[in-house]
Amino acid sequence: MSKLQDKIAIVTGGSRGIGKAIALRLAAEGAKVVVTATTQAGADKTAEEIRQNGGQAIGFATNVADVKQVDALIKGTVEHFGALHILVNNAGITRDNLVMRMSDEDWNDVITTNLTGTFNCIRAASKIMMKQRSGKMVNITSVVALMGNKGQANYSAAKAGIIGLTKSVARELASRNIQINAVAPGFIETDLTATLPEAAKTAMLQSIPLERMGTPEDVAGLVVFLASSDADYITGQVFNVDGGMVMG
Repeated sequence: MSKLQDKIAIVTGGSRGIGKAIALRLAAEGAKVVVTATTQAGADKTAEEIRQNGGQAIGFATNVADVKQVDALIKGTVEHFGALHILVNNAGITRDNLVMRMSDEDWNDVITTNLTGTFNCIRAASKIMMKQRSGKMVNITSVVALMGNKGQANYSAAKAGIIGLTKSVARELASRNIQINAVAPGFIETDLTATLPEAAKTAMLQSIPLERMGTPEDVAGLVVFLASSDADYITGQVFNVDGGMVMG
């Protein structure tokens, strides 16, 4: 039997990159997946790929910063599949700039989407999981939450907030048999990193002991483990997937 046979999972921000890889891998392990994106077309594209591979999935347009849309997502998931066992909070945006040039809007948009959006999904999903007395949540943070990054004060702050949020909620929900962990990717090959100048990529590689960038699948493999029964005794932890870039 597959590792996640008949489990119901939500993956936010699943239209591309890390989120898409996670959705595909969860489905390959037997989970029925609800894929979210800000557009219905984006969500449907990944869901259709899962179905073409023999899995079960639906797309759900959701702005995680909107409480009503998140509540509709959770309600729609339970109505369609009958339960919710796994929540992967991956949705996020970037609005990079130096602090002195960063607008209020750029700060607020990133904090609201990346941090408050994760909180909104956790709060809504926890109500279902607490009744079931079981569940897994995996929050995607970043190594920049641990080390900082020039031009990403808003993103780093939001991702650091996700770590504190993960640990606090893990303590709150542990008595209900709900495990909550965070995964911190390093430099991963995505659409965003593909546009970087070669000099910037070379500088990145020099900071990675394994001397290569990660792939979305590298992250997805860890998420599957944390979403499975193999991780039943692991909660409130942060796992780096960064080729050894951040140690300690």
